[in-house]
Amino acid sequence: CQSATLKSRMKAKAKILTPVSSLFAYKSKKTVKMVYFKKFALLVIAASTATTASAFVPNSSNVKTFGAAKSTASLPVASKLSGPRGITISGGARKAVAESAEEPAASPMAETLQTGVYFALWYLFNIGYNIYNKQALNAVALPWTIATLQMTTGIFYFVPLWLTGIRKAPKLSFADLKTLFPIALCHTGVHVGAVIALGAGAVSFAHIVKASEPVVTCALNAVLLGQVLPLPVYATLLPIIGGVAIASMKELSFTYLALASAMLSNVSSAARGVLSKKTMSGKQIGENLDAQNLYAVLTAMSTVILIPLMLAVEGTAFIPAAKALIDTGAFTAKSLSTLLALGGASYYAYNEVAFLALGKVNPVTHAVGNTIKRVVIIVASVIAFKTPMSTGSIIGSSVAIFGTLLYSLAMNASKK
Repeated sequence: CQSATLKSRMKAKAKILTPVSSLFAYKSKKTVKMVYFKKFALLVIAASTATTASAFVPNSSNVKTFGAAKSTASLPVASKLSGPRGITISGGARKAVAESAEEPAASPMAETLQTGVYFALWYLFNIGYNIYNKQALNAVALPWTIATLQMTTGIFYFVPLWLTGIRKAPKLSFADLKTLFPIALCHTGVHVGAVIALGAGAVSFAHIVKASEPVVTCALNAVLLGQVLPLPVYATLLPIIGGVAIASMKELSFTYLALASAMLSNVSSAARGVLSKKTMSGKQIGENLDAQNLYAVLTAMSTVILIPLMLAVEGTAFIPAAKALIDTGAFTAKSLSTLLALGGASYYAYNEVAFLALGKVNPVTHAVGNTIKRVVIIVASVIAFKTPMSTGSIIGSSVAIFGTLLYSLAMNASKK
């Protein structure tokens, strides 16, 4: 009897416990599903943010390895954070990097897909800019005016983001603006030099000369910062110098103006990087001055610098030139305006996307990606404008571009 009673009690307990355990199991499954759902929702929100409100936003805080070509992870996180194209980021960006490090990481597949999209957009906008810019310069040979219009276009992108609160507006004092002014001057020189070079010669030639920027960077770092690099780094400059020299001698569309303007762009770019290191490294400048806002502020300051320079050099010649062009029937007012707007939009967009793309990869991937980008632009411009290139020019450009890849890899190796 006692055993029968014991068995009946055990069965009763089992009946009670079974639904309870089932309930916990159900809750556990439900919790797991909720976790995956939350992760998926976060990915969707992140993707939509990157492609809508903050599309083309140079988020140098999204990185695994800021050393990566101006990537958030590949930059020297501790003390010197650099944005794409050698612009050092102030303390505000450092804080953004630290905050991003606390965010949950996306799945490897999502990261790979996102990085691929960023690189594709970076290349696409860069190609688009070079084509639209050359077409505009062919139509209206006023490079200072074209450069000013392109720089101004960016304001119509980031100012609405600030006003609507989608992006936090930077807060800068007069002292902060004084610190940034020399960098903005260099930023202006980078753009104006490139636009004049693209108008004075072939797009391909301008990019071949711009491949020699590492030579100028090494020289300015040595003179202004007293930085002496390892011998292998300097050795990589030889193919760059030799390649550019060969391409220049054999270039069918060679002009001294194109060469000098492209070198002006190189010197300005190198000086911008050196000045940003000297004036901004380890210093807190303003509030909310992360990578994307730094680029936006430099764009606004460069626009203010360019307007009086444009008026001094070219005056209001654009108005009668545009009117005469429309009268010939080659363009309508709408088509000319659209071409100029596309040039400006693609210019700002490719620079913004560069932050996103380069902030997702390591230094070696960045070096390879940047090299491929230059090759793609040269090939695309040759096809688009049917620019003839001599055998010597092809060989010289190939050697110079390969030299820039070796330089990037040697620089990355020297930092380890």
